[in-house]
Amino acid sequence: MKRFTYELPGMSEIRTRFIDLLAERREHIASHTVAAWDAKNPADIKTNLAAAQATLHQIAGTAGSLGFGPLGDTARACEIRIIKHLEDNDTTSLTCPGDLIVELDDFVAQCRTVSHPN
Repeated sequence: MKRFTYELPGMSEIRTRFIDLLAERREHIASHTVAAWDAKNPADIKTNLAAAQATLHQIAGTAGSLGFGPLGDTARACEIRIIKHLEDNDTTSLTCPGDLIVELDDFVAQCRTVSHPN
């Protein structure tokens, strides 16, 4: 995490809250990723991927400004990948590609490496 010479008042608390929320958000992403993979119909795949994408968007929008740039970049890349997949595939024949699942799993693992500063 990048340390600033001057830090705005309250940034430490905001960063702590982000890290606390990240644990919940990574579980949300993991849960929806598994549900999308296990889904039997395209509508359920779409619903679960869209839910994961919305959570990735929240992380991507905040991470960089709090000193977690690489995490934010990865979240944004995953978000874009889901958006493109949903846009490029017909809702009636939508599948959940294995390489997307691996990418999301890697992101969840990356989230687990983020911890509170000592």
